This record gives sequence, structure tokens and C-alpha cells, in this order.
Amino acid sequence: MGRREDAAARWKQTAAVAREELDQWREAHPSATFVEIEAAVDQRLDALRARAVQDLALATRAADLADKAAGAPVRGPTCGDRLVRQGTRRRRVLVRGGHPVDLDRDYAVCPACAVGLFPPG
Repeated sequence: MGRREDAAARWKQTAAVAREELDQWREAHPSATFVEIEAAVDQRLDALRARAVQDLALATRAADLADKAAGAPVRGPTCGDRLVRQGTRRRRVLVRGGHPVDLDRDYAVCPACAVGLFPPG
């Protein structure tokens, strides 16, 4: 299974869990107001949104310095020297709803000025 198929399977699973949670929530809150229902739906959609953002961000070529190096060399933002790849590192960001998204990115360091760089994403 490829990256795209893996992502589709994860989205489908996350959506199924969200739907099941909403069904259970509705049974537990039979007289919920429209505003309460909307808040419950938004909470579950935020989890799905976080999964989508993570999968799409990791699928982008910006995450991989090797792809960039195949063209022009990747240069540091400070002195312009060629960066040296130092493996991958994880960056955790929070998306809407406070859900964490972990981004594993190539990490590079400039040997001249020691500035480290994560690709954008």
C-alpha cells in the first residue's frame, strides 16, 4: 500500500471513529441544543482535520531535503553555504482545536555558521 492509500485508510478510520463518537454523544445528550450539537461536531471534525493536515504536510516534497538536493543544492538562510543533512527530527505543532500534529522532517545544518534548518511545511 502506498502513501496515498495509507492516508486514505487513516482518514477513513478517523472519520468512522468520529461518527461513532457523535452517535454515542447524541444518545447521551438527547435534548442538546443546536449550539451544543455544533460544538460536538466541531470537536470531532478538528481531530479529522488534524489527521488530514498531518498526512498532507508529510506527503509534500518540502518535507524532504533529498528531493530539493536533486535540483539546486540547499543553502543556509544566513550565510548561503551548502547545508548538510543531519537526519530527521520531529516537530509538533498544534492545529485548530488544540490537536497536535507531528511532522517528521529532514534536518540540515550549515557547517559554516552552524544554523539548523527544517524545511517549511
